[in-house]
Amino acid sequence: MNSVLIIDDDKELCTLMKKCVEQEALSAIVAYGGMEGLRLADENRNSLVLVILDVMMPDLDGFQVLQKIRETSNAPVLMLTAKSDEEDKVTGLRLGADDYLTKPFSINELMARVNSLIRRYTTLNPVNGAEIECMTLKGMIIDRANHIVSVNETMIELTAKEFNLLFFLAKNKGIVFTKKQIYTQVWEEDYAFDDSNIMSFISKLRKKIEPDPEHPFYIQTVRGVGYRFNKEA
Repeated sequence: MNSVLIIDDDKELCTLMKKCVEQEALSAIVAYGGMEGLRLADENRNSLVLVILDVMMPDLDGFQVLQKIRETSNAPVLMLTAKSDEEDKVTGLRLGADDYLTKPFSINELMARVNSLIRRYTTLNPVNGAEIECMTLKGMIIDRANHIVSVNETMIELTAKEFNLLFFLAKNKGIVFTKKQIYTQVWEEDYAFDDSNIMSFISKLRKKIEPDPEHPFYIQTVRGVGYRFNKEA
């Protein structure tokens, strides 16, 4: 069964959200702190279709939890906060949150956002855990099975590592990844603290796939955070 992970130290609110989620024929898993939330996220990664994540928690704050979740999962994250500060919202979205809801909120609004995020995620990932073999994007086709990339009907020659880097970013388009996250996911090694290596690969890849490498459309830089594949592609 598809599961929703709720991470919030407000036990009364968790009970209410859990009840509402279960009424949608979903499994609701509750954690009352960041560390417990990360453990449950890892244990349930194959069934996870949404994380509801509070920003203010006593052990790890929501931003720290979000960063760790994004290292292994592209499941949508709905962040909850008692603050309406725009900077907090921008920080969360840059780190990979999909939506934001400010407390206090109505249950109807919460569930509308929950259903919207899950519907979008399950539509783009119809078989949970299945590998995507071919992606058709704006002007670009990535064929994993045949290791082929074309941009505006022009074939692009990529090295194996460049292809893996492009495929990783494209299949998670719209999600911001730090250089460390990119390294551990694409190189599948412990992070070597070599940001210049990632930057070099991004630069070479842009020169091959971007119509205008000086003003990239596909691979965007998020200053102070990392890179993302354009969600409009």
